[in-house]
Amino acid sequence: MTRTLTVGLDGSPESLAAADWAAGEALLRDLPLRLVSASDWQTPAYAPTGALGAPTPPRDLRRAYAQRLLDEARTRITRRHPGLRVLDDEIPGLPVPALLQAAEDAELLVLGSRGLGKVTGFLLGSVSLAVLAGSERPVVLVRAPGPDETERQAEEPAGGRPAADHGDVVLGLDLYQPCDAVIGFACEEASRHAARLRVVHGWALPPYYYGGTLMPDLNKDMATRVRSEVADVLRPWRERFPALEVTTQVTVGGAGHHLVDASHDAALVVVGRRIRRAAVGTHVGPVTQALLHHAACPVAVVPHD
Repeated sequence: MTRTLTVGLDGSPESLAAADWAAGEALLRDLPLRLVSASDWQTPAYAPTGALGAPTPPRDLRRAYAQRLLDEARTRITRRHPGLRVLDDEIPGLPVPALLQAAEDAELLVLGSRGLGKVTGFLLGSVSLAVLAGSERPVVLVRAPGPDETERQAEEPAGGRPAADHGDVVLGLDLYQPCDAVIGFACEEASRHAARLRVVHGWALPPYYYGGTLMPDLNKDMATRVRSEVADVLRPWRERFPALEVTTQVTVGGAGHHLVDASHDAALVVVGRRIRRAAVGTHVGPVTQALLHHAACPVAVVPHD
């Protein structure tokens, strides 16, 4: 079966932004774009109390609504990218299992992400969070564009392949458990978009270190060693992608806030997520959670063993 680049639609501005981003990515990857929408509904966790008792619309009405979302998104995308092959599917079942099933046949799953910002916090929506935690395929979360981005998109010519995005592809590197799937995804994205790859690694000072006043030479030695270890991890990837410009940012402290800072002038931030099949827990690590709280650009989460 031919893999697709799949995007989940729910009618929100965020999911439409995800569809627009996914269309450009599908063109660059030379893949069909598959639009999916689940026809069964579930009450969101943040719905007003009064809405909890509202009757669920009949199934034929729910299916008609899902198909209308797909038709409108397909029209929007094919008008902008007439050369792109677009498929659409109204898939039965609740959104989380339906999207997880759709992700199994996808090269990449793209979802709209609510709540990227300090005010709303980690309100991705229960669907996005559950799919992100359960998917064994890469997932990209896309926020709705701001006014400047919307104006720029409207001015771009229709029908062509997308121009290179403005900004770097940023990789959050776990130096002590480096994963080929995560590093490879970031390298391929940067190469595909003709972008620079910026690698960010945060490292912790030893517990006996007190502001550098006791052992300043130790701090310098440790920083030099960490930079050398980062260079060793990246060396085979530099050889595999010789045309790719790679820069490194090795900083003291947790990687989360450094990645958030990097996201403000980046095209994409890439992080890994260890696959956990336990029934309990969020299955999303603290760095990814921090990034999803406040990132200013799309975030790719690549699962790995």
